Amino acid sequence: MSARDDLDRQTLRDWLILLRAPGIGPVTFCRLLESAPTAEQLLETALANPTLPDAVRQYLRSPDLHSIDQDLAWAEQPGQHILSLASADYPQLLRQIPDPPPLLYILGEPACLQTPQLAMVGSRNPSPGGLDTARDFAAHLAQVGLTITSGLALGIDAACHRGVLDFNGITIAVLGTGADRVYPARHRALAHEIVDRGGALVSEFPVGTEPRPENFPRRNRIISGLSLGTLVIEAAPRSGSLTTARHAVEQGREVFAIPGSIHNPLARGCHSLIRQGAKLVESAQDILEELGALASSLETLEAPRANPGEPVDLSPDQLQLLDYMGYETVSVDQMVARSGLTTAAVSSMLLILELQGQVVSQAGGRYVRSQARG
Repeated sequence: MSARDDLDRQTLRDWLILLRAPGIGPVTFCRLLESAPTAEQLLETALANPTLPDAVRQYLRSPDLHSIDQDLAWAEQPGQHILSLASADYPQLLRQIPDPPPLLYILGEPACLQTPQLAMVGSRNPSPGGLDTARDFAAHLAQVGLTITSGLALGIDAACHRGVLDFNGITIAVLGTGADRVYPARHRALAHEIVDRGGALVSEFPVGTEPRPENFPRRNRIISGLSLGTLVIEAAPRSGSLTTARHAVEQGREVFAIPGSIHNPLARGCHSLIRQGAKLVESAQDILEELGALASSLETLEAPRANPGEPVDLSPDQLQLLDYMGYETVSVDQMVARSGLTTAAVSSMLLILELQGQVVSQAGGRYVRSQARG
């Protein structure tokens, strides 16, 4: 258990008993907590509450203590914590949502939950260009001090975590299972790396909880609730990513979306969000400008761009693309025709070159080399 948690072991045990009771979710739990004289008297208050169903009070009198002892034993291991809503260290943004998790199971560094965060989510079956965009945006935003929060899912989520780790940033994965499990299993190594590099795995679900479909919408509200804003990169019209965006709107947080080709079905969810008022994102600076107005801790953040006169490590393909570009303003289609590369490959390289300060985006989706400005 975290040494900085405000609950003693017996009180935490009482909270765990109440949370495992049938029909007790975050909203009911928080209502009971508000009516209790102290956090330590929560279970006693619940037992005396006549509005609770008989089945709930029966469970409270004879709970599954074996499962509760498993949770407590888990939290006594190094690097494993249970953080309560009563703790001063509970993330302040998450505390503000309508249904905050009463307890957070944390594997890794709890302090990273207090850092300014941006949620990044998207399709589990993205295009190659979507994966590149996710990695590039995550890496760049991590470099300017944002913690990137996502869901460890296949596709865009994993690409975001990977992009952060490749540039030694901090990333948080919110789970739809217990914090002792990794889903999908193929991301076990990625999950361990997130923890080893100073991030955290976070869950509201008790130890041993298996991945169930109903867990993931609940998980999504935590992803958005921890964050100042949510960025969606490729999403079908009906997807978990749009659920996360909806939670963000309900929580009063900013929603960002990256547009895509009208021929890409995975762009339709993002286009729908933009029509509903999400901020259209073309560069990382679009996000930083908006977040800078939302959080004083981010007011000094600025997307760093390389000085065109300074040497930058560019790949042979990037150098070749600059040669194809020349020194005039060109469109993506022109670059595709000149290079023979796919639109997705050219767009991805242009994004990287823009983040590195080598090219500048112009109106109408056109680009020019930085040295050509004048």
